[in-house]
Amino acid sequence: MEALSRSVLGQIVNIQILQEIQDHFSEATGLAAVIVDVEGNPITEPSNFTKFCTYIRSFPQGLSGCTSCDDRAGRASRKNIDKQKPVVYLCHSGLTDLAAPIIVQDQYIGAFLAGQVILEKEDYDAKAEMFRCVSGLGMETEVLSEFFDVIEVVPEKRLKAAADLIYIMTNYIVEIGVSNISQKQLVKEVKAKAHLEATLRVTELKALQAQVNPHFLFNALNTIARLALLEGASRTQEVVYALSDLLRDNLQDIDVLRTLEEEVKSAKDYLLIQKVRFGDRIQSFIDIDPQILKIMIPALTLQPIIENAIIHGLEKKVDGGQIFVSGRIEGEQIIIIVTDTGVGVPMERIRSIFRAEKRTITHGQTTGLGIINVHKRIQHHFGPEYGLEIESKVGEGTSNYIRLPDCRA
Repeated sequence: MEALSRSVLGQIVNIQILQEIQDHFSEATGLAAVIVDVEGNPITEPSNFTKFCTYIRSFPQGLSGCTSCDDRAGRASRKNIDKQKPVVYLCHSGLTDLAAPIIVQDQYIGAFLAGQVILEKEDYDAKAEMFRCVSGLGMETEVLSEFFDVIEVVPEKRLKAAADLIYIMTNYIVEIGVSNISQKQLVKEVKAKAHLEATLRVTELKALQAQVNPHFLFNALNTIARLALLEGASRTQEVVYALSDLLRDNLQDIDVLRTLEEEVKSAKDYLLIQKVRFGDRIQSFIDIDPQILKIMIPALTLQPIIENAIIHGLEKKVDGGQIFVSGRIEGEQIIIIVTDTGVGVPMERIRSIFRAEKRTITHGQTTGLGIINVHKRIQHHFGPEYGLEIESKVGEGTSNYIRLPDCRA
């Protein structure tokens, strides 16, 4: 892949998508946010900026200080990339901000910045520090004082949770960018080399994997915001961690095998988030024979099927329903069954999905992977005698049977 230009963040990732992610993050957390390029210049419209910062930026010297501060913060966050943590810092006007770097091919191309809050500290006069920082800029003291007094004071735990969320979203942005570049290169390679069928299949799956549906992320973030208003931080933290683990699993290499135990963990993370969203409307039960938890299966096998069950089976029912996930040994095979009590689907529709052309892609909501892709990947790894079978009755529900070889050591 060719080296990236130092000013092409907008070409790598659609600016509109960046803006939507930023706006929803700001709405969910209450923090101001903006995405900047390698020089610290904004490439998105600021979200939820405080009147204080807007006033500071209305002065040439203030705007220059903000741009320089953003540039330094982004570069400082790059030094923290190995620790997988964003940087928390004081801006040139005395407010607390966060910065997470956007890195592609080990090259810093910008940063996701958020904050404009006051960190809760004992024996610390934040207002006095602010006046010290902006002295000499010729701004009106009364206006500064009025705008500063309404800035939110944030506890350290909440700020750290927001920082973790920023880092997750930054990784998401990077994956989209890499996927876009890979797709462009793939077009050139396919035209030049007709025999790259196997490479094409794998690259398609990787591209699909990177296209995590932003609306799922937005729904999850809004859920987190609602929880934060209704209860203490413990449950909110649980959902944030579940989302973090889920996205991290989704952004791993899809062309690998991992243990069934890891797949079950991802499924539980996904179901936890959906439990918060749907409440008692959707109930889930998982019963896997412990003897088979260490078998290796393709990554992202369970979650797309469970998600398909919720979206197309249970979400359409006013009273919701149940999902059952079980796994057992049957002779020389291992059978994993995902059953829902949803609206069901006509068998002719199921047959048409499996008759689809080789290049037909049915997209899932979160992973971008439809159930036919799960079936093809199982057969790719284990052979045509294995894969996915679906049985359904309209009005009663659907059962998905995943057949795998018994490869226990």
